[in-house]
Amino acid sequence: MSDEIQSFWDDARLRAKVNRVPGYLGVNARETLAPPVWSFGASPEEADELLALVLAGTKTATSSALRDYSDGDDVVPTDGDLSIITDGAGHPRALIQTTQVRTVPFAEVGAAHAEAEGEGDLSLEHWREVHRAFFEKSGGGAPVTDDMPVVLEEFIVLHAADTADS
Repeated sequence: MSDEIQSFWDDARLRAKVNRVPGYLGVNARETLAPPVWSFGASPEEADELLALVLAGTKTATSSALRDYSDGDDVVPTDGDLSIITDGAGHPRALIQTTQVRTVPFAEVGAAHAEAEGEGDLSLEHWREVHRAFFEKSGGGAPVTDDMPVVLEEFIVLHAADTADS
């Protein structure tokens, strides 16, 4: 782990009160081990664009194809998970916490989730168009069917980096 990520985590976990009772119950893994570090999108430009939506409070949800977890490198998110979100250059910018996860068929993703993703015109039509293309690309060209399982994740920002110091 880079010094920058560790420094961000050390600051964020205190500011977000992730370690609420450190002395009484002893140290636990959630207090010491940094959570997964990742960025939104598939390019540095998308990472910056989507991060800006997160920091503005416009983007409070994301989605992924369940099949993308089949290689075992990543695990399906669960309620309460923490993540460090980076910008397109890999600098840590936000600590988020997953508040709800559910898996539904692609065709059953609703307008409320599309709007919570905060992208484009916030419509379900836009969400389906963009995500169908994204899931096909990330799936090596495998078609996206209406019954393909999609992991819908809602989150909150617990801490955002002060970019004035960066």
